[in-house]
Amino acid sequence: MNDIANQPVSADGSLVGGGSASAFRDVPYMGVIFVVAEAMKLGFRNGHPDWSNLGQGQPEVGEMEGAPPRIQSVELQPDDHGYGPVNGTDELRQTIADHYNRLYRDGKASKYRKENVSVASGGRLALSRIFAALGTVGAGYQVPDYTAYEDLFDYHRHRLMPVLLTAREEDGFVIPAAKLEDAIRQNGLGAFLISNPCNPTGQVVQGDELRRYVDCGRRFECAMIFDEFYSHFIYTDDGKPAKGPVSAAAWVEDVNAEPILIVDGLTKSFRYPGWRLGWTVGPEEVIDRIGRAASAIDGGPSTVVQRTALKVLEPKAADQATNALRNVFCSKRNTMIEHLSAMGLQVPSKPNGTFYVWASTKELKMPFRDPERFFRSALANKVLTVPGVFFDVNPGKARKGPSPLSNWMRFSFGPPEDNMEMGLDRLARMLQ
Repeated sequence: MNDIANQPVSADGSLVGGGSASAFRDVPYMGVIFVVAEAMKLGFRNGHPDWSNLGQGQPEVGEMEGAPPRIQSVELQPDDHGYGPVNGTDELRQTIADHYNRLYRDGKASKYRKENVSVASGGRLALSRIFAALGTVGAGYQVPDYTAYEDLFDYHRHRLMPVLLTAREEDGFVIPAAKLEDAIRQNGLGAFLISNPCNPTGQVVQGDELRRYVDCGRRFECAMIFDEFYSHFIYTDDGKPAKGPVSAAAWVEDVNAEPILIVDGLTKSFRYPGWRLGWTVGPEEVIDRIGRAASAIDGGPSTVVQRTALKVLEPKAADQATNALRNVFCSKRNTMIEHLSAMGLQVPSKPNGTFYVWASTKELKMPFRDPERFFRSALANKVLTVPGVFFDVNPGKARKGPSPLSNWMRFSFGPPEDNMEMGLDRLARMLQ
């Protein structure tokens, strides 16, 4: 699977190389895109009623019980046809700052303002801007984690020194704050990147542990980059919707003095992935530098989308949407864990966040113990899944040998419940 995962693939699923592409380097698709490309060879397309995409990285986007009606239209204004500010419009930036102050900074003297916010066309672009603005530093990351991080590091390896921290099964796939502190101190890290809640494991650093993470950034002047795109998908240990979201913003003391960056957007928690709207919240000085990097990278986000986003972030609508989201997705979470466990897949750490279940195949019979064979057989049954090796972030492929994630798979409960259950039933029949 490692070799297959590294093969560059075109949009129709064919391999790239030679001919007109000879001047270009091989660029492998990240895991989910490879999975989709392989499924397309067998007739898959987004929304195909005969397929179940248990590998998808987006939540269901239709109407949802308890949530506000979906926004279905927007009216263009004359200024929408021109460029907008690189870091976003003042109105949306202040709205995002107010959103964080309302949810996480009630009673705190230091508040976010529009100058603390940079708006971008999606989360990966927001992260690309941050990486472009980083100096020559050691940058820590964890495994397993989001697949796109590998290329982010690769594009900047002339400046960044990647340092691996392993999130171990015995620690519930979470790096204890004490181990993070040791790694920062011993390696002199200038930055640390983490998805929290974590894609793919669904684990969440929260409470006192998250406070200690933020404290590490403050004390060691280490830029802590929290990718919080799943911040509202939070569940309790006993399988109930949590009362609210989780964010490092709750533990920042001085928003302009501490190197804490938070990346989020409308993609996951507000279920508008196609809008491609994300943001970074952090110290004013850093946001200014991110804007300078953005002027060369992308030039700024769409003003049309930003104006429409104001409706999504109205406090009453935002709270209604995210409360409904936790209720619906928590139910799907419990269903998926129950079904996967009944099939013989092991879920040692049940997800407290995201819409993913991280499961081990090591107790399955052959050939399904091999995630590649599982993946291929599932495709033959019109079900998409994602082998765990795609989340073994390995910049420059510097680490050799078999992946420590070779017996793991990620399953998504992002699809609507009936479609998810159809896929789970097919997997159960496949394993039988």
